[in-house]
Amino acid sequence: MHALQVGPPPRRIALVTDFGEGPYVGQVRLVLSALIGDTPVVPLISDLPPFRPDLAGALLPGLMRRMPPATLYLCVVDPGVGSERGVLAADLGSGWMVGPDNGLLAPALRRAGDARVFRIGWRPAELSASFHGRDLFAPIAARIVQGELPDAEPVDPDALVGSDWPGRLDKVCYVDRYGNLLTGIDADEVPAGRVVRVNAHEIRPARTFSDVPVGTAFWYRNAFGLLEIAVNQGRADRMLGVSVGDPVDPG
Repeated sequence: MHALQVGPPPRRIALVTDFGEGPYVGQVRLVLSALIGDTPVVPLISDLPPFRPDLAGALLPGLMRRMPPATLYLCVVDPGVGSERGVLAADLGSGWMVGPDNGLLAPALRRAGDARVFRIGWRPAELSASFHGRDLFAPIAARIVQGELPDAEPVDPDALVGSDWPGRLDKVCYVDRYGNLLTGIDADEVPAGRVVRVNAHEIRPARTFSDVPVGTAFWYRNAFGLLEIAVNQGRADRMLGVSVGDPVDPG
C-alpha cells in the first residue's frame, strides 16, 4: 500500500513514555534528530506507570489539555512489544498520535470524537524485538512530520483495544515527585463539595494547597482537569497509604 499524504503535518513531537531514566528517551530523541532535523522533540512525560496502558491512557487527555496544536504525541507504554499487537497513527484534527494498539490511545481518541485512525503496516528493515519506540514508532512519527503516512489502512476506532473500556478510570493513575495522587477522573464530573474516599480515608475538596492547613489532605481540580489528591506540604501517597493502581471512590 502506498503512503498517504498528511497535510498540514505536525510541527513538533511530544514524547509520552514509561521509559524513565536511562538511555531510552535519549536514543529516541537522537534517532528523531537524524530523521527530522530541527523539528522540536519534547519529552512531555517519561515516567508513566510501566506496563499499564490503562493507567497511562487515562492520563493522556489531561496531559494533552492546553498543549499547542499541530503536535504529534509519540506514545509508548508497550508491554506487548515484539508481539503481534497493532501499530496505530491517529489524526485528531488538531494534532496526531502514534502508539501501540493496546488501549493506550483509546481515552484520547474517545475525547477527540472524530479522529481518523490508521493501522500502520510499514516495518523498517532493522527492527529489534524489544525497542519499538526507537526502531518503529519514532520513524513513523518522523514520516508523518515529513508529510506522509506509510502503509496505512483506515480502521474503525470501535475496533481498537480499549474502545470498550469505561470512559472514567476511578484509580490512582500516577504519583508525582511530591507524592500527589493523579486519578483518571475528570474533576468537572465530581459535584462540588463531594467527599472522595481512598483507602478508608475521607478526603474533602479545596481549591488549592494554600486553602488548607499544612499537613492536611484534600482533593482538587488540577492543572490537567483531573481529580488529584494531595497533602499541603506533605506526601499524600505516604499519609494515605496509597500507590498507583489503587481505587478511588468519587462518591
